[in-house]
Amino acid sequence: MYKSDINLNLYKIFYEVALSESISDASKKLFITQSAVSKAIKKLEEDLNTNLFYRNSKGVKLTDKGTELLFYVEEAFNSLITAERTMVESKALNKGKISIGVPSQIGSFYIFEDIANFHKTYPNIEITIISKSTTQLLKLLESHEIDFMIDTSPIHSKIDNVIIKPLIEVENCFVVKSDTILPVENVKSIKDLDSYPLVLPIKGTDNRKQLDRTFEKYHVELTNVINIHTSEMIVGSIKKDLGIGYILYDVVKDNLKNGEFKMVSVKEKLPTITINLVYIKKYLTVAPQFFIENYLKIEMD
Repeated sequence: MYKSDINLNLYKIFYEVALSESISDASKKLFITQSAVSKAIKKLEEDLNTNLFYRNSKGVKLTDKGTELLFYVEEAFNSLITAERTMVESKALNKGKISIGVPSQIGSFYIFEDIANFHKTYPNIEITIISKSTTQLLKLLESHEIDFMIDTSPIHSKIDNVIIKPLIEVENCFVVKSDTILPVENVKSIKDLDSYPLVLPIKGTDNRKQLDRTFEKYHVELTNVINIHTSEMIVGSIKKDLGIGYILYDVVKDNLKNGEFKMVSVKEKLPTITINLVYIKKYLTVAPQFFIENYLKIEMD
């Protein structure tokens, strides 16, 4: 039977408990007692005539029915958040906010100029930039904590309404400190790198996987490698003359222009990387949609 007197507060409490998997943690977030949280969950379970959580010593876990309910409740709360922002944000962009997810190595050369130009024109729009891994950024996007993300391929999401659009393709390169003690003038091909110290992205990253396949293709045997997680630290290692660094060209183009670094050229073609825009259109409000269309120059689906 259809009920018109839905108690939204019960669903809000259910939502917080489901996310935190803890009655006590949810009570702290909601500023109510643990007893009140437990009573609300019990009332909702009675209304729906089903168990929503398994209780254990560590907290609570969703049942199958609880997981099913969470899907709809999360959609509903995301829609409410979007509706509230839509009501508040002005088409004149004198009020509103944008939250962007982007890894630091991409943000450093790709989006910050657009953000700076946007902020100069619309200073009252609050901008938040979050830098995390692809998996973490996808979770933030799916939970509506960021409006869109910019990241490299491949990007895999289990959410059907996630839209992925390619923005640009960027090149990798080998670079070294300009006054290096290494005899890099002898490097003509990838195979010549056998005997040189290399500074590479850590194993398991997609960029490193592509490079490793290239090494295998040309029978390069790595014997002297420093594996580093971030582009910033790779740049720092190159400055310390720890080896020949493998990095996105756009990250070090200023270092190359000012003569701090120099290119180590090889005749073989190195892997390229595609940078993508990722968003869920129905959750985009005025400000982020305007930024995407007018600063990233992307037509929305």
